[in-house]
Amino acid sequence: MRRFTTRALRLSLAAATVGGLAALSDAGAAGADGFDGGPHFGEGAGHVVFVQTDNTAGNQVVAYDRADNGTLTLADTYNTGGLGGVLSGSVVDHLASQSSLTFDRRNSLLYAVNAGSNTVSVFSVRGDHLALHQVVSSGGIFPVSVAVHGNLVSVLNAEDGGSVQQYASFFGHLFALPGSNRALGLDPTASPQFVNTPGQVAFSPDGSKLIVTTKANGNDIDVFGVGFFGQLSASPVVNAEPGAVPFAITFDQAGHLVVAEAGANALATFTVNSDRTVSLIDSVGTGFAATCWVAPAQGFLYSSNAGSANVSGYQSAPNGQLTLLGEAGTDPGTVDASASANGQFLYVQAGKNGIVDEFQVNASGTLTALGSVTVAGAAGGEGIVAL
Repeated sequence: MRRFTTRALRLSLAAATVGGLAALSDAGAAGADGFDGGPHFGEGAGHVVFVQTDNTAGNQVVAYDRADNGTLTLADTYNTGGLGGVLSGSVVDHLASQSSLTFDRRNSLLYAVNAGSNTVSVFSVRGDHLALHQVVSSGGIFPVSVAVHGNLVSVLNAEDGGSVQQYASFFGHLFALPGSNRALGLDPTASPQFVNTPGQVAFSPDGSKLIVTTKANGNDIDVFGVGFFGQLSASPVVNAEPGAVPFAITFDQAGHLVVAEAGANALATFTVNSDRTVSLIDSVGTGFAATCWVAPAQGFLYSSNAGSANVSGYQSAPNGQLTLLGEAGTDPGTVDASASANGQFLYVQAGKNGIVDEFQVNASGTLTALGSVTVAGAAGGEGIVAL
C-alpha cells in the first residue's frame, strides 16, 4: 500500500475540500451506504459475517465464511489494536448500542469501535481477510456506534454526556472534520449507564440528516442537519419520546425511520420531516422484554428482545404501518443482528455466552433456525456485520 506522510495526507484532504467536499455527502446518493459502482479502496467481501468481541483484554473482529445454506465456518480472527468496554449495569449488552461494527460498502472498509480505549479501528476488507489500516481517536469517551454515508463517517461517543464526531474517509483512513464535534448534553451521572447512554447514530437515507437516540437519558430522538461539506448543525432538533427509551434504529423500504423502543417494548415507525422533527406513524409491541435492537432483512424487520431470548418479526407497509409476524427463539441475551446482503439469512448475537444464532429468512417473514457458532472471547460482545 502507498505510504503517505502526515503533510501529504493533510494536503490531500485540503485539495479534496477545495475541489468540492460536497462529494462527501453526494457520493452516497445511490443508497445509505454510498454504493454507486464507483472506485473502491479494497476488493470488497461477500458471503462473510464479521463479529466484534468487545473483549476488555483486547478487542477483536472474528471473520466467518457463510456457506450457501447460511451456516458459518470460522475463517480468522483479527486484533483491532484497541480495548473493548463495559458500561455499568450491563449484563449481556456491554456497549448497549447498535452499529458498533459497521461496513463501508463504497470503500470496502470495516469500522470497529474500541470503547475501552476511545478509538475506532479501520480495516480494509478483501473477502474474509481484514487488514488494519488505522486506529484513530473517536473524538470523545467510550465510542459505541458508527454511521456511514458516502465518504462521511460519524462516530457516537456514549460517556461524558455523549458526543458525535464527523470524519471524512480517504485512502482507507479517517480524518476528523474541523469543528465537527457536537456534544449531546446528556446527564453524565445518570445510572445505570447501559440504559442512560446514547444508543445509535445513523444517517438518513439521503444523507441530509444525522439521527441519534438517547435511550432513557432524555428519551429523545435527536436530529442534526448535515451541511454541504459534511458539517453538522450547531444543535439537533430534540424529539421527545417520554418513557419510550428509543434505542436502535433502521429504515424500512419506504424510507421511514424505524425505532426499537426499549421502554415500550415495541417497534415504532416515523416520518422524518424536512424541519428535522419526527412524526409517529405506528407503534406495535413485541409482547416481550427489552426490545432494543432492530435489523432489516428481505423487506422485513426483526427486533431483538434481550430479556426474552427471541427476535420478533414485522412487516412494514408502504405507508409505515406495522404488522407483527411472530417470534423465533435465540440463545440467551439476544442483542445485535445483521442480515446477509441478499436478505436470505439473519445472524443474531446472543450476548450471554457469546453465541451467534443463524436463521434463514422465509418468504413469509418467518425464521428457520439453522444452527449457531460460539465466538471465542465474545460473551457480552456487540457488533455484527453480515455481507
